[in-house]
Amino acid sequence: MSLDVQVQQAFVIFVAAIFTQNILLAYFLGLCPFIGVSREIRAAFGLGLAVIFVLTCTALLNWVAYHYVLVPLGLEFFRFILFIIIIAAFVQFVEMVIDRYSPFLYQQLGVFLPLITVNCAILGASLFMVIRDYTFIHTIGYGLGSGIGWFLAILAMAGIRQKLAHDRIPRGLQGPGITLIIAGLMALAFIGFAGVLQGR
Repeated sequence: MSLDVQVQQAFVIFVAAIFTQNILLAYFLGLCPFIGVSREIRAAFGLGLAVIFVLTCTALLNWVAYHYVLVPLGLEFFRFILFIIIIAAFVQFVEMVIDRYSPFLYQQLGVFLPLITVNCAILGASLFMVIRDYTFIHTIGYGLGSGIGWFLAILAMAGIRQKLAHDRIPRGLQGPGITLIIAGLMALAFIGFAGVLQGR
């Protein structure tokens, strides 16, 4: 397959990962930090950027580790363990950088920053990359698109929740109840893109 064709396919995968195959709103991966950190736009923005960076980089690192370490040794069944180790190490690096250069954001994110390690969206993207047999270029498009899709979803949720903070909501729907209803409505909205573009 030529490089031009791969780049074109990677662009389609990138756009599909943002809209029609949004890793959060189509596959519901990464809901814990999505619900926990989406109370304020600033914290959601910071975590969203961290997820874009971590998801893109770990997907690429895991692709390299899978195709150049596990496959040649016939150890494909170790991919879960290796992927989690790579993700944990990379998240630790990101955590140290944020703590060093943005202490306020580090305090705002609190426990949800190290929880990126167990954010199933991060591991899910790496596993989808293997299951769908993406090339390295496809993985770049998919990792970046999935991260941006997750970022847009949490940013939209934070904006809606900040607006709802000043509205009167029935007592039974306050907190997680209204958040899950909003997430469901957002997922329905993104399903509307499903017939427009599909990544393979």
